[in-house]
Amino acid sequence: GRKTMIEVEKLKDIIDESGMTMVAIARKCNMSRETLYRKISGRSEFTASEIIRLTGVLDLSKRERDEIFLSQ
Repeated sequence: GRKTMIEVEKLKDIIDESGMTMVAIARKCNMSRETLYRKISGRSEFTASEIIRLTGVLDLSKRERDEIFLSQ
């Protein structure tokens, strides 16, 4: 089963809409592309600091951030 409760599809949609590549997003978040893919796929969890960086990089509202990363 999935360890993380992130809303993967919503996150992927926002990444697509951002116009940035996964490589660019990963670089801005100080992680490798492989790490970003692993976290998005739920094989590893985002840390609080990574969520904060990703929120800034993708210009997420607090609501979007909470819907993606804190969804139950």
